[in-house]
Amino acid sequence: MDRTQKSEVVEWIGGVFDSNSVVVVANGGLSVAEMEGLRAELREAGASMKIVKNRLAKIAISGKPSEKLTDLFQGPTAIAFSEDPVAAAKAVKKFAKENEKLTILGGSMGEEILDVAAVEALASMPSREELLASIVATITAPAANIAGAIGAPASNIAGILETLENREAA
Repeated sequence: MDRTQKSEVVEWIGGVFDSNSVVVVANGGLSVAEMEGLRAELREAGASMKIVKNRLAKIAISGKPSEKLTDLFQGPTAIAFSEDPVAAAKAVKKFAKENEKLTILGGSMGEEILDVAAVEALASMPSREELLASIVATITAPAANIAGAIGAPASNIAGILETLENREAA
């Protein structure tokens, strides 16, 4: 890798930390097949992953709020990232449960540095889509209740008339 390529990689890594809601740093000597499986799960969740050269990653985050993560870049290191604040964390945590080789080291969310416990807590939160569905359900529930309340008196009257009719017939 020549200087130009290294410069581009450093710029790209810096851009990942600047432009994504969350970046999860993980360590693990995964096989190619395992890494492809993890990448597929991340893609499905709307996230991405890249194996990074530790020295270039340290250069990329120096002078940034994420600089406190430099100690995490040792050994085979990967960064998982997503615009959705929980997608990358969820996918990496799920894969780490199934595969002991993958270890979550920490991460960053904006200017906040996350330890392992914070990344796992973030992974347990509902995703953006789940939150939106919950909000829509909450908003539409009163409308359904109103429609039910409006229709209820008519059904009550029909029930009363039926009861009266049955009494007269008897």
